[in-house]
Amino acid sequence: MAYEKALSALADPTRRHVFERLRSGPKAVGAIARGMPVSRPAVSQHLRALKEAGLVADRAEGTRRVYFIDPHGLGALRKWLDQFWDEALAAFQAEVERASDQKDQCK
Repeated sequence: MAYEKALSALADPTRRHVFERLRSGPKAVGAIARGMPVSRPAVSQHLRALKEAGLVADRAEGTRRVYFIDPHGLGALRKWLDQFWDEALAAFQAEVERASDQKDQCK
């Protein structure tokens, strides 16, 4: 299950921070590592774990690797999370209908 790998990868706070730095668009490892409390090689290791989890992808730009959020991997995680939203909406709808029925009975 793809979402399990994604959740496991994002469980690490530093890895989650690396992932969040890609929110604004593709970045090279050096740009991601700048200002972080971990070394550039450590950031590369976190990126590797995120890539294995399907959350990021990379491409060559000259001599650098540029990383970006992989929408396919993120889609698997979102699909898993959406099932909870669907259940919450169904429960909300049932409660609204129950309250409406009670109101109608009081008339």
